[in-house]
Amino acid sequence: MSQSESNKAWQARREAAVVNGVGTLLPVFIDRAKNAELWDVEGNRYIDFASGIAVLNTGHNHPKVVAAVREQLEKFSHTCFQVTPYPGYIELAEKLNALVPGPTPKRTLFLSTGAEAVENAIKIARAHTGRSGTIAFKGGFHGRTMMGMALTGKVVPYKTGFGPFPGEVYHLPFPSDYLGVSEADALAALDLCFSSDIEPARVAAIILEPVQGEGGFYPASPSFMQSLRTLCDQHGIVLICDEIQSGFCRTGKTFSTEYSGIEPDIMTLAKSLAGGFPLSAVVGKAAIMNAAKPGGLGGTYAGSPIACAAALAVLEVIDEEQLNQQALTQGEQIKARLHQLAERFDCIGDIRGPGAMVAMELVKGRNASQPDPDLTKRLVAEAGKRGLVLLSCGVRANVIRFLAPLTASSALIEEGLSLLEQALTAASQG
Repeated sequence: MSQSESNKAWQARREAAVVNGVGTLLPVFIDRAKNAELWDVEGNRYIDFASGIAVLNTGHNHPKVVAAVREQLEKFSHTCFQVTPYPGYIELAEKLNALVPGPTPKRTLFLSTGAEAVENAIKIARAHTGRSGTIAFKGGFHGRTMMGMALTGKVVPYKTGFGPFPGEVYHLPFPSDYLGVSEADALAALDLCFSSDIEPARVAAIILEPVQGEGGFYPASPSFMQSLRTLCDQHGIVLICDEIQSGFCRTGKTFSTEYSGIEPDIMTLAKSLAGGFPLSAVVGKAAIMNAAKPGGLGGTYAGSPIACAAALAVLEVIDEEQLNQQALTQGEQIKARLHQLAERFDCIGDIRGPGAMVAMELVKGRNASQPDPDLTKRLVAEAGKRGLVLLSCGVRANVIRFLAPLTASSALIEEGLSLLEQALTAASQG
């Protein structure tokens, strides 16, 4: 390896070429990847507990996904669906319409990013209801576009310096027993919002993540989701479930909404939909989805034929490799080891999350009211030094989230957890 090919050299070039606003968690530059392992330009190996922020439930370069992309690339890479459509878009839409929860006939729109999916879900809800207001939740994350930021319930780092944001967006507390917010508190806040901020007849949509992602992996209970479903039905409000991070088997169900037994009006999907290729979707009840007039929805790259081919392969992998069961098994393995660590380390305040969407909340002396973001930051850094890629998150910046590919072997997960233990020992001493 020449000096010009080192991580340090690439970091210097990055700082000279890339804007400061794009943060980087770990200053190593990846040369190749396979399943749940990465190798940087210096040949160092890393176990990937991040999956590109929940994008690679099927792992890096799954052979079936690679083959599907190669086959499509040899045919054509782009035509724009709004100009000359292609079968892959239709076939994938049909499969998603059948896959999402609920018996109501569905329709699908494809886009490129999660933020685009959220933006278009709000557009569709407004077109259907003729209303303008939207209710979201504190701690929720819905993207970095203007409407995405308006809906996101966390200021730093996502909203700082970028306002003003689109109006008529109202935030409610998200129920979390660990943070002292009950379901009754959240529902009371909704009633207060209806009486003090906006009447229900002006609310187009309520949007939430069934399991908050960036907010800290706090899951909404089935009873809370059912209460929202009832309220939305009562007032003619569109219920949008943002499954961008929690979807495609991460929680042990194909979609985490399935745990609640409700049928959303609209779902937003992205991340692991296409195995690493940029693709997002808005899937919802046909009567709602068809409210927008022709030409009102779409995008030049929306529903890329290459990404659609990848997504069709991902759906095959989900069935063939039983990824929902893999998620449950992997989640049990991770949680069991974390509970063992919690007996040694009093900084571990809570371990939670359905399936393999697992979080570990770090506090001081097991005191839930004393978050430890400094320890969290040190732990991510110490893990990186040892060859483990970890992600932090949380409204208090003190949560470690586990997002390993669901295709990772139990031996590799165990190796990663051993590296985590070493890193936590070092970070605690620091």
